[in-house]
Amino acid sequence: MGSVATVFKVYPEPGNEDAAKKEIEAKLKPKGIQVEEIAFGIKVIKVLFVHDDKEGSTELEEKLRKVKGIIIYI
Repeated sequence: MGSVATVFKVYPEPGNEDAAKKEIEAKLKPKGIQVEEIAFGIKVIKVLFVHDDKEGSTELEEKLRKVKGIIIYI
């Protein structure tokens, strides 16, 4: 059994980047997280999770959907 790395791109509401990042860190305990500016003030939060290959990433998706201030995730 191996480990799998999954990276989600999370698009927070404008001006809500820090709050969304803090909530993700507190509730989901990702392996890594960073905020990147795309263009014109639009920012994306990249969230890295490492988990067993038998576990699916759908559970992580469900948890990300519940974070306040997130518009969309990929």
